[in-house]
Amino acid sequence: MPKLFEIKFPGECKTLPEGFWSAVDVWIKKPHVVNKRLCGVKETESRDVGREAVLSLLEEPDLAQDVLSFMACCRNTPENTHEKETPWVSSVRTFIPKVNNYGTNLHKEVILKDFGRQQVTFVPFEEDSEGKVSLKRGNIYQFQLLHQDCEEWSLELHVLASDQWFSDGVAYPRLPWLSSDLLPKLVRWATECKSSEFRSTLSLLPVEKYSVMYQTLKEKYKAMVKVWPEVTDPEKFVYEDVAIATYLLVLWEEERVEKGLTEKQSFVDLGCGNGLLVHILANEGHPGKGIDVRRRKIWDMFGPQTLLEEKAITPSESFLFPDTDWLIGNHSDELTPWIPVIAARSSYSCRYFVLPCCFFDFFAKYQRRHCKKSQYKEYIDFITEVSVVSGFNTEEDCLRIPSTKRVCLVGKSRNYQISDQAEAEERRAHYIQSRQKAPGATVQRSGIRSNGNCCHGEGDPDRTPDSSWGVGFQPRDKVETVRNCAALPRDLVNGVVLQVANVILGMTEEDGGGSSSDWNRGGSLSVNEAAGLMKQETLQLLKKECGGLQTLLKNNHQVFRVEGGRVYIRDWRDRKASRADTKRKPLAPGALKTRACWFYDHHPQRCPLQAELCAFAHGPDELRPSTKPLKKMRHNAFI
Repeated sequence: MPKLFEIKFPGECKTLPEGFWSAVDVWIKKPHVVNKRLCGVKETESRDVGREAVLSLLEEPDLAQDVLSFMACCRNTPENTHEKETPWVSSVRTFIPKVNNYGTNLHKEVILKDFGRQQVTFVPFEEDSEGKVSLKRGNIYQFQLLHQDCEEWSLELHVLASDQWFSDGVAYPRLPWLSSDLLPKLVRWATECKSSEFRSTLSLLPVEKYSVMYQTLKEKYKAMVKVWPEVTDPEKFVYEDVAIATYLLVLWEEERVEKGLTEKQSFVDLGCGNGLLVHILANEGHPGKGIDVRRRKIWDMFGPQTLLEEKAITPSESFLFPDTDWLIGNHSDELTPWIPVIAARSSYSCRYFVLPCCFFDFFAKYQRRHCKKSQYKEYIDFITEVSVVSGFNTEEDCLRIPSTKRVCLVGKSRNYQISDQAEAEERRAHYIQSRQKAPGATVQRSGIRSNGNCCHGEGDPDRTPDSSWGVGFQPRDKVETVRNCAALPRDLVNGVVLQVANVILGMTEEDGGGSSSDWNRGGSLSVNEAAGLMKQETLQLLKKECGGLQTLLKNNHQVFRVEGGRVYIRDWRDRKASRADTKRKPLAPGALKTRACWFYDHHPQRCPLQAELCAFAHGPDELRPSTKPLKKMRHNAFI
């Protein structure tokens, strides 16, 4: 059987053959990482099979024989190797598309692994609602790892009948895609042979239910993107909260089936932020509310059925929820380690869901203890430890959200009997006190201050140790401190911009200035090199801001382009440099000429654009007052 395509591995590749099977497992278990039209797959348990079992498994004798011949033809079979010595490992996977256009038909694949010959064969078939099976002969394909001359490794793609290949772009990808996209990724995965620190996504849920519900909710709430009143990115935040809501709704539905519950679970979202998650869960029939220290503009759009409270949350007897089924911590920052504790102390039946983001301990920022783990993994392990000590059987999962912080922890049951409640509470209290003595427990962070006096009951004179077991913890300030370099003195910012720009303009173009010779774009500096130009007192001021010097340079995107840790002068004649990399929408007509053109005022050759083509003012005569229109919002638009 002729091979369709072949890729050679780089020399000195020491991850093979184990890396090949690791890469194959990614494609088998998580095809959605490369085929974005899939939500995932459901796989049966693997089992060893021989020749006769394959004939029985594939049902159609003629096709089964063709498959066996196909596999034998593609093999690099050593002499004196007998069939019975190398049984195959078989499994079946069912595809779960993001949008199901197949009706009740299921699209599946028989997967045959041959570890002896380093090959894996995929045999697709369809199954209707009555269980009738139709095999897809033209779409049978195989990957084979070859070791030539005991030195060079290569990966080959074989197809049983390429002239009969069928593609719908979902369950049946295009044949060129297998060669040009999937095969190179398998080679890269096999070479890297990386294993994730965390579990696969949606490991605690039935993926097919998640897929259907996510598409439903996404369609239902997509209009939120168009009227999002917050300064945050609506595409990211709306669809992220839709995905988190989907996860919780499916998780709770499975819990009701498991426990035989008829009423939908109640919830409280601690540190609810924009409140959209609360709004979706309430709209879907779950009674609950959200609490946050600061009211958001979008709260006014939800209507009275979405209960949102503006209140500072302090871990104490005043913030227990004995009648609530679930506590939620969605990027709850300083409250994150407290949520398992609050759930445990609210009632024996209270459960929790937490999605950690920023790294906080009980009374301060979290201090790293181990250097062999990533900081994120270490923090997840810490919250898991808190959960276990608080008395929960703790489960970890990974969400499908547009965020690098996607790992959630779920506490659905206790690891002790209700009769042992007193002992469990003693363990919790002792653990919290021990964490207060940890390094850094008295530092001030992000508007959250700790006085380090929890063990002695000091702090707020109106609190007592009995009613406030979180003394030493204070919620963030109601007014959010702006730390994005926007509050720095204008003279300081202008001075930094001019200093960095002049150095770049004084360099040659070989470091990234581009091909233009009529207008000087200079070279480039790394962010560290730019920092080396600054005085120490200037760097100290910048370090107090989120992102420091890099944030300041990015904020001045009219002048600079920051890519890959390097700083370039922006050329507004280059459409890619002026639009695509900033991910900004075109300026509205009312925003044109409201700011002076930096290049017109400071560049030796002035602005490369003619005045009528530049969005900024060339001289004081062109400068217009800013007219920033207010966005109209429709009250109760999403009840």
